[in-house]
Amino acid sequence: MFSDVDGTLVDNEHHPIPASAQTIQAVAQHVPLCLVSARSPEGLYPIQRQLGFTGPMACFSGAYVLDHEGCELYSSVIPTADALEIKRYLEAELPRVVAATYGFHDWIVDDRSDPRIVREEYFVQAQSRESRDLAGTFGDRGVHKFLLMGEPEDIVAAQRTVAARYPHLNVVRSNDILCEVMSGEATKSNAVRLLCEHYGFGTDDAVAFGDGPNDIDMLQAVGHSYAMANAEATVKAAATEVIAWTNEQCGVARTLEQLLL
Repeated sequence: MFSDVDGTLVDNEHHPIPASAQTIQAVAQHVPLCLVSARSPEGLYPIQRQLGFTGPMACFSGAYVLDHEGCELYSSVIPTADALEIKRYLEAELPRVVAATYGFHDWIVDDRSDPRIVREEYFVQAQSRESRDLAGTFGDRGVHKFLLMGEPEDIVAAQRTVAARYPHLNVVRSNDILCEVMSGEATKSNAVRLLCEHYGFGTDDAVAFGDGPNDIDMLQAVGHSYAMANAEATVKAAATEVIAWTNEQCGVARTLEQLLL
């Protein structure tokens, strides 16, 4: 079972809903329950802890995949030299957008006091580190993701501009104020296929839940996909079903109760 996090499994403050915990725990005892998110591992561990389960996770929209013990199964990075060039481009061409840089278990930002960074830290219940030394932080390991934060009109423009400049990268909006920039080989659908193979399941036997544009390929990769009631229209069109409940109404847990319990 695969679930997106923000707009899907958590509330509108991006935090777990205690009422979902009992169902989530019961499901996780029978099948691998995999979080598939644009978040870092540190942004997903609090979800698991507060809902009371463990399981594999696909971080950075599939760029970094870990098994249920936290061991790396897959990693696809933007090489550090390329990441440095991209960061310079973002600073020069998109001054109204804030770019945070992620790789493995590191998250660095230019200014932690920026309201957009403060908001993101609150949402994901993790802390960034203030540093402009991208090369010193990531060395030759590379970068898993840039997160672009800004006003809706700026994010739409950023997605279009960055995708045109770097067609080999995966550039996708996760919501109206966030855009993710990752390796072109990093997709949620690839993570789904990899995790199904690792745990001995076929993708036709998997279910997935999502709400945003970056969930569409994941929803199309499994046998049974569910768009949240609060999902965008394009996401609802991509799913095999649209559920009756929103993320705030514990839609994932209530659907799982009908399917499995």
